[in-house]
This record gives sequence, C-alpha cells and structure tokens, in this order.
Amino acid sequence: MSAIREKLSMSGDLLLRPGLVLLPEGPRAGMAVVVRAGAFHRIDTAEAVARDFPELKPVDLPDHLLMPGFVDTHTHLTQSLGKALVFGEPSEIFRRIWVPLEGSLDERMVYLSAKLAALECLRGGFTTAVDAGTRSEGHVGALVRAAREVGLRSVVGFICNDLGGTAHIPEPAAILRQAEEHLSVYRNDPLIHPSLAISIPEAASDGMLKAVSDMAAANGVVFQTHVNEHLVAVERSLVARGRRPIEHLAHLGALGPQVLLAHSTLVTPHELNLLRDTGTAVAYNPVASLWKGNAVAPALQMAALGIRFGLGTDGTRADGFRLMEAGEGLQRAGFGLATGDSSCGGGWLWLDRATSGAADAAGLSGVTGAIAEGLAADFLLVDLDRPEFTPSHDLMWELVRYGNRDQIDAVFTGGQLRLWQGWPVDWDARALLAEVRGDTAAAIAKAPIQRIHPLSQAHRDLGHYQ
Repeated sequence: MSAIREKLSMSGDLLLRPGLVLLPEGPRAGMAVVVRAGAFHRIDTAEAVARDFPELKPVDLPDHLLMPGFVDTHTHLTQSLGKALVFGEPSEIFRRIWVPLEGSLDERMVYLSAKLAALECLRGGFTTAVDAGTRSEGHVGALVRAAREVGLRSVVGFICNDLGGTAHIPEPAAILRQAEEHLSVYRNDPLIHPSLAISIPEAASDGMLKAVSDMAAANGVVFQTHVNEHLVAVERSLVARGRRPIEHLAHLGALGPQVLLAHSTLVTPHELNLLRDTGTAVAYNPVASLWKGNAVAPALQMAALGIRFGLGTDGTRADGFRLMEAGEGLQRAGFGLATGDSSCGGGWLWLDRATSGAADAAGLSGVTGAIAEGLAADFLLVDLDRPEFTPSHDLMWELVRYGNRDQIDAVFTGGQLRLWQGWPVDWDARALLAEVRGDTAAAIAKAPIQRIHPLSQAHRDLGHYQ
C-alpha cells in the first residue's frame, strides 16, 4: 500500500484505474480517470483512456471505489474545542455554550479549532464543508488559513448580525462594507468560496436580512441562516414579528435559490411550499436532531416536493457514511415506520444528498460533488476489500448502511492527495493534536459557558442517569 501512496502523491497528471467508479448514473467497472490541473480531465473506459493517454502510467486500484467526496452543507469549524460539552444539554445550546465559547477565542485558538475541525472533516470523507461563520471578533482569516493548510474546500460564511449574537457588532453600514470585502477577497479563490451569514433571523434587523440576501444573490454566493430548529425560536418569532422564521424571510423577499437554511425541522405545509416555490435550499442535519434538536426535518417530503437539500453535520460527527445512515434512519424512525415505508428514499437518494445534491445546496454544483469531466478532482478512494462489502449486491445501500470512515484509504481535493488512511501526507497532525490538548482547557475556562447538567462522571457519582 505504501507504493500506491507514493504513486498517488506524485505531481503532474494522474491516471487512475479503480475497480469501480461512482458516476452520476451509478457505479461502473472498467473505467479510468485522468486528473489534470486539479480537475477531472477525462473519464472513459480504461481502453479508451489508455489509447488516448499512452504517456501516462496508470495507478491500478482493483479493490477500490473512486467516489465523490462528501459535501457537508452545514458545520461550524470554530466549535471543535467544545465538542462533548454540549452532550445531554437542552435546546438552544448556542446561547449558553457556542456564542460564549466562540466569542472568547483569540486568533490563535480560532486557527487551532478550525484546523482540528477541517482535519476531522477530511478524515470523514468530507472534501467540502459549508462553515456558518465564526462568532469570534475579526478572525475569519485564521479560519480560512487553517482550512487552506489542511486542504478542505470550504464555503466560509461572514456573519452579518446587527442585533447581537457575536463578539462584536459594528454599525450596519460597516457590516455591509465588510461583507463586500469578504466576497471580494475570496471571489476567485480555488479552494475557499465566500458566503454571507446571519446566525438566526432574530439576530438581524429586517433591513439587514433583506440586504444580505440581496447581496448574496447579486454576487452568486450563498446566504446562510439557521431557521425553525427550536420551538422557543419559532415562538419568539411569532411574538416579535407575527410570523414564523421562514414565513418572515419570505415576507421580506429574503428567500431564493441563493439561500441555504440550516435545520428547517419545524416546518408547516405552507413553509414547505415557500421553500419549493422560491428555490431555497435546506441543510438537513440528522445527527444534530438526534443529539440536541426538537424535531426531524421532513426530508423525504422535501424530496417529493422538489425542495433542494443536502446533508449537514452541524459540527456533530465528521463521518460522511454515518451521516447518510442517520439521514435515512431518522426518516424511517420519524416518518417511515408509521406509514410502512420500508426504504425511505433508498440508498441512492442519500448518496446524492451527501454529494451532488449537497454541492447544489452549497452553491457549488459547477465546482464539485460528482465524478464528471471539468469538475474539481475532489474524491475518495474507498477500500472495498472488506467484510462489510463482501458479498456485494447493492453498492448504494451498502455504502449507506455499511460504510464507515475507516474504509477510506485516500482523500483528494483539487487533485491533490490530502490524507492517506486517515492522516495527512504533508503536515504533522499529531503535533496539532498535542497543541490542542495543551491549550484547550485554558480557552474553555475563560469562556463564560453555562452548562445545565454536570459532566457524565458527576452524573454517575450523584446517581443520576438522565
């Protein structure tokens, strides 16, 4: 295997001959892929590629699947230092834990947190992640630097709250000026894609919500916000504005194909129609619903209505395979069992919404998300010579139900090998882990975090098991 790693690490064109290639129309054997200048240059039969590229020496991978990298449509790269602090906590943990923690991070800790999270993303097969924006003061550049060093394709949000929820709130005119600068700086970046964000609709004035959504549309980027995730937030919106959050965004004219709404778990039939009619996209975050949410987004109904959606982690667990399983599993538990729906979308739906459908929701359908000529060479080499895939009868379902991140041998973004069997090939990840272990306790200690429950050991010592 070390010889294969060396071949995959070589500069210049790559000619790969895997056992299977997961194409948009399904898995195919007997194919070859040429990677050139960071993109898929040619995808054809092995015979045709050998004929047309005689100068390239092939890398034969008979036991591997070449598949698109996963796209995480919603995460928080600067929350990795908190992790299990939120386990078992009641809803709206962002108010008591994430806003205080992120707001207290200095530039170095933002960098460390983002680099750790980006590494976790790649280890889980995510070659692209949509970051909702850091609430720290003026440290977006540190987040970008970390993502770039790791090699994670990133859609990076710039938070435009003008009513709270971040470490520092400039005047509205300054916010919009900084938003324009953010778009300008990363407009043509090959790996970093700019985005605009508002944490939740109530963290911004109506004028700011409309202005940011319009700016995103005019610049061809994504506008992100969290909506309809928690009952209390829906009720606050009804009291303050007379409308539910999605209804209010529609009233302002702030929905549209440029908009990516995280969660959308508590949605009415009327709101589903608003999403469909405006072309608005949704990040379906099933593990977040399992760990700390009030409800499960009706993803199957969204699919039936033609609502665009992709799978997202919300920073919970970076494993694209287990995310797909959770996506399908929650639809079965929440909706399928009551109606006798035994498939809940089938394996192909969840693979699509973890790859090409997620890329579309993230505004990157012309950039990544599929094994197709002209797209960025963001892909995985998955070892199929495993008991879990033997015998193989239906690879789509097998990837959803049996797949796991430890089966990923190689992770590529932009045509470059980034990870081999879970570890970076060009930088020292274990040194990063040591640095994070050494400095996180002090960072957590100074953050004004409020936990409702004690940690697990204290629970056990007190005889509490809730």
